[in-house]
Amino acid sequence: MKHRKWLSLTLAAVMTLALAGCGANSKQADKSIRIGSKDFTENLVVAEIYALALEEAGFEVERTFDIAGSLVHTSITNGEIDLYPEYTGTGLLSILQMPLMTDPQEVYETVREEYEKQFHLIWLEPSGANDGQGIVIRTELAEELGIHTLSDLQKNAGQIRFASQGEFEEREDGLPGMAEVYGQFDFKSIRVYDNGLKYQILANDEADAAPAYTTEGQLVNTELYTLLEDDKQVWPPYYLAPVVTQDILEEYPEIADILNEINSGLDTETVTALNAKVDVDGLEYEEAAKEYYDSVK
Repeated sequence: MKHRKWLSLTLAAVMTLALAGCGANSKQADKSIRIGSKDFTENLVVAEIYALALEEAGFEVERTFDIAGSLVHTSITNGEIDLYPEYTGTGLLSILQMPLMTDPQEVYETVREEYEKQFHLIWLEPSGANDGQGIVIRTELAEELGIHTLSDLQKNAGQIRFASQGEFEEREDGLPGMAEVYGQFDFKSIRVYDNGLKYQILANDEADAAPAYTTEGQLVNTELYTLLEDDKQVWPPYYLAPVVTQDILEEYPEIADILNEINSGLDTETVTALNAKVDVDGLEYEEAAKEYYDSVK
């Protein structure tokens, strides 16, 4: 009788451990994360790359993409998403509303410290992709006049037809800011065009230079377009990095290694090429992201 009672207790203990083990495995299999993105090509592509990497690592990913740029920070602080791709300059100026800084490391350290302190959000390591303000010029004219930097542009401004997108000649981070750092830009002419038409305007030789963002897909066509170097750093850096809630990172610390590894391969040239896949070649952002992820995993 005692032997049978001992055997029954032993079997019960084994069953309990087995069920506990199944529960632990189930919990691990069900680990989930909610990824957000802003509502433009680059952010969609990068967010999808993050999602693919985390799915490969065993996460169940819920995608909440196409969030308006003005709302995405609220989405993560309200607990609607767990992470999304953000830009250091946006964090500094738009979210924290701090004074302009132009040193990339100083900007990153500032947003990292302030986000953790104010919002309990963690900036992971920044990528090498800088999606900041820039000026694009027709390559033919750049080569003819020897224009490679904004300093060169300022010296040759009298020969340049400038295609503005409205307000750029008045905004603090537009021509007034450029003039403060480089001197006055006395362009041959300034005309206002729709931003979506600027590359067509330049290709048709209707203008010579225009404001641009430094990772726009059309910039892969270097035979037609040259992005000028901001040699005196008038504009803040906008380096891309994942922002993650502190809670989710504490629950799944491996997220940091996974996304930092992805970010290490993203530089300005790579992100520009990814944007071109969508905005120039016509791929869906999911296709561009998967093609890239499959090439680096």
